[in-house]
Amino acid sequence: MKKIAILASANMMPSALTQRDDSHERDEQMKKLLPAFLSQNMHLDIISWKLAANQAKHYDAMLPLFVWDYFEGNDIKFIKEMERVDKITNLYNSIDVIKWNSKKSYLQELEKKGAPVIETIYVDFVSQTNIAKAFEALSTDRLVIKPLIGAGAWRQALYKKGDKLPSRKLLPPGPAMIQSFLSSVRDEGEYSLLFFGGRYSHALIKKPKTGDYRIQSLYGGTEETYHPNQTEIDVAQKILNTLPFEPLYARVDLLRGNDGQLRLIELEMIEPYLYLAHSPGQKENNLGAQKLAFELKKKLI
Repeated sequence: MKKIAILASANMMPSALTQRDDSHERDEQMKKLLPAFLSQNMHLDIISWKLAANQAKHYDAMLPLFVWDYFEGNDIKFIKEMERVDKITNLYNSIDVIKWNSKKSYLQELEKKGAPVIETIYVDFVSQTNIAKAFEALSTDRLVIKPLIGAGAWRQALYKKGDKLPSRKLLPPGPAMIQSFLSSVRDEGEYSLLFFGGRYSHALIKKPKTGDYRIQSLYGGTEETYHPNQTEIDVAQKILNTLPFEPLYARVDLLRGNDGQLRLIELEMIEPYLYLAHSPGQKENNLGAQKLAFELKKKLI
C-alpha cells in the first residue's frame, strides 16, 4: 500500500488545541479523500508541513493541500522545506509549480499567453501615490488590494476612492497587486472549477455575505454547486492549456468582468480547498475524490 501525506499548517492539524475557524473544511475533505485513496490502495496521513522533510522518506508522495499559513510570512521557509521534500519523495504539485504559483505575478504570464485575466497593476508596496495611479489607470472608484503572496483574503483590502487608507496592518506587508472591484462578486458570485490531471471534475459558485465581498467561509461566505456549460468549462480549460505542465490538481477561480466575460482571478495549484461536497457522491463514492486518487495513482505507478 502506498503512503501519502497531506501537509497542513499547525492550526489545521487535527490534534491542534487551537484550530482555524474553517478547520471543518479539512474534516469535510478528508471524509471523502480517505476512502477514495484507500480504494486505490493508498493510505492518507495529515502531517505538519514544517516536519515534512524529516518525514518524507516514509511517504510515496506529499500534497500540501492544507498549508493555509505558508503566505503569512512563512513563504521562504515553506519553499525551502518543499525543496527538501522534493529531493526525497514525490511532491504534488511539483516544486517548480509551487514556486511559480506562490507569487500571483503568474497572472501576467498567463495573460501574455492569451488567458482572460482580470486587469491587474503590480506594485512593490502600497502607497497613496500608486493607489491614485491605479484609480486612474483602471477607471474605477473601488479597488481591491492584495498581497503578491497571499491567500484566503489575508491582508487584503477593499478601498473606495476618497476613503481613509486602511491601516498598514490591514494592507499587504510588501509587494502587492491592485485590481478593480468587480460588483459581479456580489451580484453573481465567484466561479470555481476543479481539475484533476488536467480534466474537469466539478464546479461551484462562492458568494460573500451581505455587505462583504470576501467569499471565504471565514468571513461568512457561502457556496453552492454549479453545473457550468461547455463554454464556461472551455474558458477554464483554455487557461490550463496555457501552462507548459499538467498539474495534478488545479482550481480555476473566475469572476465576470465588466465586459460580460469570465476572467481569471486566481489559478490555485498549491493548497486549494477542493470543495468535494460539490462533486457527485458522498464519502466513499465521491467522484471528485476518486478522480484525484486515480490521477495520483497513475503518477506513482
